[in-house]
Amino acid sequence: MDKNSALSELKKEIEADKKLPLYGAANLVFGEGNSNTDVLFIGEAPGYHEDQQMRPFVGQAGKLLDKLLLAIAWPRGNIYITNIVKRRPPANRDPLPEEIEAYKPYLKRQIEIINPKVIATLGRFSLNYFLPLAKISRDHGVAQYYGEYILMPLYHPAAALRAGAVLKELESDFKKLPEILKNPPERKTLPKLETKKEDIQNKLF
Repeated sequence: MDKNSALSELKKEIEADKKLPLYGAANLVFGEGNSNTDVLFIGEAPGYHEDQQMRPFVGQAGKLLDKLLLAIAWPRGNIYITNIVKRRPPANRDPLPEEIEAYKPYLKRQIEIINPKVIATLGRFSLNYFLPLAKISRDHGVAQYYGEYILMPLYHPAAALRAGAVLKELESDFKKLPEILKNPPERKTLPKLETKKEDIQNKLF
């Protein structure tokens, strides 16, 4: 099965899963773009405009994202964009932990199907999905490996619309993306620790 067919089947599974939070309260915003991309952008959840159009990042934050992509000569159609939670939380509130957890298996499979080289996280929720202890204000713009993927933490475009300083940081971080793709960061070797066998369980994420 090719990637587009696999993504289509995954979308059907999500649509049929009535146990998912926000089912029936909002439209499914699955994601869109080039399934063969090297770069996957992941946000937190759809907003009002995304819910209406059933497409990710189409409101003001989406327009800024498009502008940032054009600045590095990456047409939006060349990358793939999705969110952790695939339906809009009421009143655009932050996604709840149980909502993130419920949609987690579907995002995991979506990532595995697309199999990008770089995952660009947009905002703290997306970053903390992969690195629970990371802080967006401290760790943005610093690429590192997460398993086989290069993880690039970025501010959410919505945050950049509210603060000029954040916008400058986001623009600067975006400019690093083409270079990261051409010259991936080195894999750091973690120091070996003396660990008792019974202590290993639940230590890894």
